[in-house]
Amino acid sequence: MSTHKIPESVLVVIYTAALDVLLLERADKAGFWQSVTGSKDTVDEAWQTTAIREVAEETGIDALQFDLQDWGLTNIYEIYPVWRHRYAPGVTQNTEHVFGLCVSPDVTIRLAPREHLQYLWLPWRDAADKCFSASNAEAILQLPKLVEV
Repeated sequence: MSTHKIPESVLVVIYTAALDVLLLERADKAGFWQSVTGSKDTVDEAWQTTAIREVAEETGIDALQFDLQDWGLTNIYEIYPVWRHRYAPGVTQNTEHVFGLCVSPDVTIRLAPREHLQYLWLPWRDAADKCFSASNAEAILQLPKLVEV
């Protein structure tokens, strides 16, 4: 079995009805703030399964208790050189599938200490500005349009 990460991942923007967005600070790169992200465990793992697992691992939230939406957005981006060693030799791009998860504002957050140092809730525009990842920021900026009914 390969120990390399699969270059297919999810991005889950966790937010409240007031459009406050949860951001997590990476433990391996202090000052880098992001939404929940994570790679598939197997090539044939469903995107939704990956999203549910990653949300649980990184925040302790059971996504099945809230409204998990597949936003139908896919980003292809260059993997930051600092993290390329996690992938098979020659892999430089990742495909990221975007989800939104609307939670109650009083939801309990339990961080995975090996992955994240702290979390914060910010209004969506401020959250987008704080993200280090352009694709993450862009997904957050889509939030008001994507949640309109």
